[in-house]
Amino acid sequence: MTAAAVIFDLDGVLLDSEALQYKAYSEVLARFGISVSVEEYAKHWIAAGHGPEYAVRTYGLQMHPDELRDLKNPVYHSILRHDAALMPGAEATLSRLQPHFPLAVATNSNRQDVSFVLDHFHLRRFFTTVVSREDYRRAKPQPDAFATAAARLDVAPEACVVVEDSYRGVVAAHRAGAVVVAIPNRFTCGGDFSLAELVLPNLDALAVDVVRGLMTQRELSLVRK
Repeated sequence: MTAAAVIFDLDGVLLDSEALQYKAYSEVLARFGISVSVEEYAKHWIAAGHGPEYAVRTYGLQMHPDELRDLKNPVYHSILRHDAALMPGAEATLSRLQPHFPLAVATNSNRQDVSFVLDHFHLRRFFTTVVSREDYRRAKPQPDAFATAAARLDVAPEACVVVEDSYRGVVAAHRAGAVVVAIPNRFTCGGDFSLAELVLPNLDALAVDVVRGLMTQRELSLVRK
């Protein structure tokens, strides 16, 4: 078996956006006199995925968690358009892998934000398909995003390498049956990456031979079964 495709998460993998999300929520919560630490944000927003629920419950906010999300969204959109930056090595990694494998993005972010990032940084040319939140039913850690991307690429999820940065993303990719590479960032480095076949320090370490080696290991494990 050779790797049929490589599927990238966007936020925290290709786009240095976790700090922007944190900044957006911090600005909104400051209106209510609330300050959330980076560690608090990493635990409840990123790892658990229920940050607004946590904030409403913990700080006694008189609103539904979705109202907090609605307050945050326009702030994040504005920050993204002014402060967006790629993760170190993102474009070089895509350039290195694209001649050898079809590439895809599968993200929990909405189509508007994804389109802005891909067009602003001229990344769309690298991808065979792009899967945003509107394209599947259940968000990560459910496998729908990666299953959808594999289906659009017309390959089995088992023949895909997924690159993720967070615990929930790793779980989603594992549930889809893909080979998982984790590249944690400063917001996700405390997560559980035990379900990943490989944990790398940065995108620069994601070489063509690394991807091929992972798929060889997958093939051998399937033969043994």
